Amino acid sequence: MSNLPPKEFMPKHVGLIMDGNGRWARERGLDRSAGHAEGAKVMKRIMDYGHDIGLSAMTFYAFSTENWKRPQHEVDVLMDLFKDYLKEADETKYEREKRGFYLRVIGDISALPLELQLLAKSVQLVMKDKSAMVVNLAINYGGQQEITRACRQIAEEVKKGKLSPKDITEETIESHLYTAGLPAPDLIIRPSGELRLSNFLTWQSAYSELWFDNIAWPDFTPDDLDRAIMDYAKRDRRFGGLSEKDH
Repeated sequence: MSNLPPKEFMPKHVGLIMDGNGRWARERGLDRSAGHAEGAKVMKRIMDYGHDIGLSAMTFYAFSTENWKRPQHEVDVLMDLFKDYLKEADETKYEREKRGFYLRVIGDISALPLELQLLAKSVQLVMKDKSAMVVNLAINYGGQQEITRACRQIAEEVKKGKLSPKDITEETIESHLYTAGLPAPDLIIRPSGELRLSNFLTWQSAYSELWFDNIAWPDFTPDDLDRAIMDYAKRDRRFGGLSEKDH
């Protein structure tokens, strides 16, 4: 932590695409499920470290709306991992609240097994401490699906006469996203060597800084998060404007 930049140069919200679990397992002659199990351990470690260094929010991409296309055995393994994790998170939710961070599950949970749906709702406490860190676990999440959902909700409000089309703004759309109330992700991290966002935080990532690395997610460490943050701190974020050196 001593190598991290001053607070004003730290990201507030970090998104993480947990990729490379299958490759990690294959390179070790293991079943892909072993990679997912190891990846789940790493997520907990990085989540705790993010809290320790003072991040405001972290969003972990765990299962996309497209991941249902994977072999049924692999999908079943992932669902079991989510169930085990959410059970543990549900049992320790008040302890996490005392420590200063809240867990939320984002995505279309209606498509998940019923037990997972119930656990996803149970782990989400009403946020009393506004300074606490929020952890989003994205399960059956897709950025395009999220925007479509927001549009449908807004259309219903227009239909009921609660909202006029001319009053729809970017803020209106943002208020209907799963991440409503949170800052947009300053930094999105993707290990495994892939150079794309894969439908992750499609609306929210408009001005996110992106950080890619060849390391597989099960090998990702707090030191790697530090590297990404230090790289982020060196970047000149202009949001479409000019920096001082451009004048």
